[in-house]
Amino acid sequence: MIHDSLNQSSAYEKLHPLFPLAFAWLKKFNPQTPDGKYPIQGDDLVAGVQRYLTKPSEEKKWEAHRIFGDIQVIFSGEEMCGHHPTTALTSMEAYQAGKDVEKFAAPSAVTTSLHLRPGYFTIFYPSDGHQPGVMAKHPTEVLKVVIKFRLV
Repeated sequence: MIHDSLNQSSAYEKLHPLFPLAFAWLKKFNPQTPDGKYPIQGDDLVAGVQRYLTKPSEEKKWEAHRIFGDIQVIFSGEEMCGHHPTTALTSMEAYQAGKDVEKFAAPSAVTTSLHLRPGYFTIFYPSDGHQPGVMAKHPTEVLKVVIKFRLV
């Protein structure tokens, strides 16, 4: 997992060949863009624009992916996002290859809680279980872009 300011994204672009395109797209993102999926480079790099209301932790599932990593960026609102290694999580719903997602039970141990807000990005890899969409202090409307980048 990587969490940093979008202003510092150039320091991470060398970590994956698709990162320069992904961060360039994010830096040009127009918040008026409707919800939906936007191919950046075929099926290997796709942006998902989504608006939703954050919820209490108990109502949000933990997840991880195998084929794609996530670059998550909040453009308005704020949310908390749990992070825990998948090796320490218990599968709750079997891996769905078509959606590239596996759902997990909430961990019993203390986890890292990231405060996602505008101006920052978070990168999740397959080893990073995460729980997005959790309210910070109260439910908040969020505009988020999740860029899926192919790993395998």
